[in-house]
Amino acid sequence: MKKVIGIGLGLIGGSMLLSLKRFWSKAEFLGQDINKDHLDKAIDLGIINKEAQKQDFKNADLVIVSIPVDIAPNVIHELLNQIGSNTLVIDTGSTKTKLCEHLKNHPKREQFMATHPIAGTEFSRPQATFSELFDHKTMIVCEVEKTNLKLQQLAIQCFEKMQMKMRYMNPVSHNKHMAYVSHLSHISSFMLGKTVIDKEENERNIFDLAGSGFESTVRLAKSNPQTWTPIFKQNKTFVLEALSEYINNLKNFETALKQDDFEQLYKEMNNTNVVKDILKGIHL
Repeated sequence: MKKVIGIGLGLIGGSMLLSLKRFWSKAEFLGQDINKDHLDKAIDLGIINKEAQKQDFKNADLVIVSIPVDIAPNVIHELLNQIGSNTLVIDTGSTKTKLCEHLKNHPKREQFMATHPIAGTEFSRPQATFSELFDHKTMIVCEVEKTNLKLQQLAIQCFEKMQMKMRYMNPVSHNKHMAYVSHLSHISSFMLGKTVIDKEENERNIFDLAGSGFESTVRLAKSNPQTWTPIFKQNKTFVLEALSEYINNLKNFETALKQDDFEQLYKEMNNTNVVKDILKGIHL
């Protein structure tokens, strides 16, 4: 590749550029970000060489779009109008149905690949980027059959060099799975943080008494609400489904506790311990 452009230079977009830079160090890396401070910082940190101009999209090899999911469909639609015939556009959004539906009839639909890297931290600025973020992580690809074969090969080459495992899904399945394993986790973290903050009038008590369990559980509550509010909006149906089941489990726990049914509590927690083996298998 000779030219790579990132639109959105936060944690995901910036880290992907840094990751690719390890293998195409001689390529030109350009970027755009609606936040001028982020753009300047990305240049200072060496994530990109300079700001991308409109004419750069004509001969770019790869364009990575890492922006909030509510604005991504229109931005990518317009981007497809600007790119050259050999350019691949991918996105990194956490929802896929609305995006794929919006782009399905675009004349250059075959130059787009709907992707979602399962990686991240609770931070979102260019300062949080690092090149190893995606190593040995999973890249979900939706509607791969709608992407030009030659451009598919380019994407696969990139992901394999980044040591990513690829999973292929349809957009609906993707959104449903994400509601359970990602979106619900963020809701739980935000609401646990809110519950404790609302209860603790003296914030000092939180910091003095909070252990590693609380800290790790509310880690995701530090995530950017500007990113997550559109995700919950776009995936409302599946998020509500997951939330309903989660609330039902909490209520069952509450009932068992009220009734001093500690045998049931033990049974539920012991059965859930299987998650250790599941996650261990995933990370092997």
